[in-house]
Amino acid sequence: MKPLFAKGPLLGVRLLVFVVLCVVLMVVDARFEALKTVRSQMGLVLTPFYLVGEMPGRIWRMATEQIASSNSLMAENEKLKAEALLMQRRLQRLAMLTEQNVRLRELLNSAALVDDKVIVSELIGLDPNPFTHRILIDKGEKDGVFMGQPVLDASGLMGQVVEVLPYAARVLLLTDVTHSIPVQVTRNGLRAIAVGTGNPDYLELRHVAETADVKAGDLLVSSGLGQRFPSGYPVAQVTEVVHGSGQPFAIVRAVPTAMLNRSRYLMLVFSDSRTPEERAAAAAEAQADADQKAASEGTGVTTPPAGAEVDDAGQSPAVAPQAPTSEVVQ
Repeated sequence: MKPLFAKGPLLGVRLLVFVVLCVVLMVVDARFEALKTVRSQMGLVLTPFYLVGEMPGRIWRMATEQIASSNSLMAENEKLKAEALLMQRRLQRLAMLTEQNVRLRELLNSAALVDDKVIVSELIGLDPNPFTHRILIDKGEKDGVFMGQPVLDASGLMGQVVEVLPYAARVLLLTDVTHSIPVQVTRNGLRAIAVGTGNPDYLELRHVAETADVKAGDLLVSSGLGQRFPSGYPVAQVTEVVHGSGQPFAIVRAVPTAMLNRSRYLMLVFSDSRTPEERAAAAAEAQADADQKAASEGTGVTTPPAGAEVDDAGQSPAVAPQAPTSEVVQ
């Protein structure tokens, strides 16, 4: 068999002939498009080979894009999870702030109905002893808090201050077994004593006669007797009256109107139950003491002119103790 490209001088001649033939075919095809059909058929035949040759690169690109997309989705998923947790925390905080705002509005609305001066306090602690019902609030002697001061929430009386610290105070709740408060029925004015039972859910009325006109649903308010609690504040609502139990008195139970286990913001009431004559006498006595003290120290203190006003605490401005300055602002 003879080789296609024989060695020798004919090799150069054949190469030249093929080169000239290629040039002629390109010129003819460019001018007359004579080989268009041939090119189309050749392209159709070679297309599968092109696809097979391109497939590794396409597979590589698809795999790379898939991995990158998977990593991107995983990162985005983690980011969205973190954002969802943050939003959930903010939502919980918003719900708590909304509830707190509602309770503060209720407290401010209640303060608007109170004729006496009040300051708002926050509950900061509970007594760990399960047999006593006491709480700790964030107002103390520096704020003008005093022993026996009435404490209310947005719904009614909660108790009274039993210990005063410089910046805090302890409050004895109505339901403590050692606590009692004079009350009266708003429907008919019947007076009684409501005592704590040690159960935060109800109080009991002591020494209520079997024939007393008390029934479930009656509202009990403070009567003002005993000069400790101001009159007219809601205390409890009667839920049960038991007659003929073999006892000399009826058994009367009432649910406190105040939310003893739920209220966080409270009101401290500053009221002076003395008559104007008692306040004037106290002011005159205080002024006399001040004049005597000033004379003994060799310093003169002028007596207030006639008609000078006497403050609510029953003392003249010259000797009046510093009163709490923070009032509820609506």
